[in-house]
Amino acid sequence: MARTALVTGGTRGIGAAISKALKAEGYNVAASYAGNDEAAAKFTEETGIKTYKWNAADYDSSKAGIEQVEAEFGPIDIVVANAGITRDAPFHKMTPQQWQEVIDTNLTGVFNTIHPVWPGMRERKFGRVIVISSINGQKGQFAQVNYAATKAGDIGIVRSLAQEGARAGITANVVAPGYIATDMVMAVPEKVRESIIAQIPAGRLGEPEEIARCVTFLASDDAGFINGSTISANGAQFFA
Repeated sequence: MARTALVTGGTRGIGAAISKALKAEGYNVAASYAGNDEAAAKFTEETGIKTYKWNAADYDSSKAGIEQVEAEFGPIDIVVANAGITRDAPFHKMTPQQWQEVIDTNLTGVFNTIHPVWPGMRERKFGRVIVISSINGQKGQFAQVNYAATKAGDIGIVRSLAQEGARAGITANVVAPGYIATDMVMAVPEKVRESIIAQIPAGRLGEPEEIARCVTFLASDDAGFINGSTISANGAQFFA
């Protein structure tokens, strides 16, 4: 029987690539999204992957959405906590609202995504938890104190969960992408994009599918002894 995978923020960008890659590997895939109904509908039409709308920053909303997924697909075996937002500003201009919104989605949202499925994984003695962090959670970034703090915190969550879940057959790992050719990055002015690429020894942006391949490996049985690790997929831009 096919295992079930949940990908939060799974209808666009890196999340969409992950959802499609997991489906190609034979998993039952559910992709959650926060607000773009049109993009979600188009994604389902193109891929056949069912989408579910909830706010990862809200525990009750996440729990109810996860219960709906499990009612339709069965227990969630693989959870990919990918949903994230940015609210960039230099620290001296950052508002408490900008701080809190990013904390709520990128850090608390990871708790909200994993916590409801954790007991079932422990009972079944199997689980794969994969959190999408960022190069900027490893090295920091100008005007991203909030974002970098959450992405660094996500790594701490995973390292702790790895120790708690290991004897129950659960692995927890991080993928930390560098700069990836998503719509958001490709929309920045060409000169800015060129300056970003100039900092990457590989001489190019990464592709969403390259991040997705990291995830499908970590979700597989072959990765059963990899636990608490961070895969840095950044073209040699930074070594953690």
